[in-house]
Amino acid sequence: MQYEIDNTAWQRVGLLLFLTFFLTSKGYAVDNLKFKGNLVEGACSIRPGDEDISLEFRQITSKYLYLNTRTLGERFELHLEGCDTAIADSVTIMFDGTPNMQLPGLLALGAGSVASGVGIGIETLQGKPLPLGEVSDEQSISDGANVIELQAYVQGEPQAIADHTIGAGVFNATSTFTLDYP
Repeated sequence: MQYEIDNTAWQRVGLLLFLTFFLTSKGYAVDNLKFKGNLVEGACSIRPGDEDISLEFRQITSKYLYLNTRTLGERFELHLEGCDTAIADSVTIMFDGTPNMQLPGLLALGAGSVASGVGIGIETLQGKPLPLGEVSDEQSISDGANVIELQAYVQGEPQAIADHTIGAGVFNATSTFTLDYP
């Protein structure tokens, strides 16, 4: 009895073994992609338009900064809507952005700024600083609409004040904020 070998069958077996080895050796068939998350219900919504807040400072003179080191605060507000105290009865806020290396906790001026030697600070209306990257104290919220009132200021860098090297010109800075309902 003579046996004939079907080359097509052997080619298929070989291809199947090759693909199995190739796919598992490259990690394609390995269970190594996992997703985790935490879906939460926020106690409030940010009023449409408050996602992007622009604050324009009045004209600031370097002479004022040399004498006082910083400006008075310019007030701004974050409006919260639809707050539900059954979910949370307080909120904290944290600001983030590019820090000013000479003024820890304050924002550095952004690209395209002509002014120099200053940073931007954020604080409560009572003057309590809200340094970048630090969570604020809890603020109570009530059902419905709420307002978080804050202020921002311009402060001269200590060396620029001492050397009288604050540079005049337009400036900008950008910060992001995160609301948390503890």
